[in-house]
Amino acid sequence: MERITARLTAPATPSAPALVLRPWEPADAPALLALRGDDALRRWTSLTVEDEGGAASWVREQRRGWETGERFAFAVAEEGAPPVGHVVLKGPAPGAPSAEVGYWTAARARGRAIAPRALEALTEWAFAVFAADGLARLELVHQTDNEASCAVARKCRYELTGLLPAEPPAFPRDGHVHVRTREA
Repeated sequence: MERITARLTAPATPSAPALVLRPWEPADAPALLALRGDDALRRWTSLTVEDEGGAASWVREQRRGWETGERFAFAVAEEGAPPVGHVVLKGPAPGAPSAEVGYWTAARARGRAIAPRALEALTEWAFAVFAADGLARLELVHQTDNEASCAVARKCRYELTGLLPAEPPAFPRDGHVHVRTREA
């Protein structure tokens, strides 16, 4: 996929440095493993990394998504630092008008506007890269009781459009569906 850029940036703010968004690399596995005790990640995401092998496997899965074009996962970091977050575009397909986005941040990164800046960079990239293939709508789904994700979605102009019923075990609670459409 030669037209797909694998490195994005989110500009600095008066209170936070610029962010680099890039594909996950094998060298990121230790930083990922360090997040295994983050209760919020365990509650709100499907990230389950218990050991070095699991972290390496998770990184390989993200890289496989790039190879197949089924999902584009980016590690989110401040320049020169280990990843503190993750954003992903899932399911962009030629002729498909919509795809899904997702994100998470490590505890040490929360409250620093990392998630909204990374999500905004991913959103702009997705619409720029996949518009010619018909992408016009991005969906963001989170559990209804995840107020922080709801706030990030709103900040990035993803409008709340619906409610999804729980589908255990993958989705144990009801979910909000937020949508952002490409500006003409």
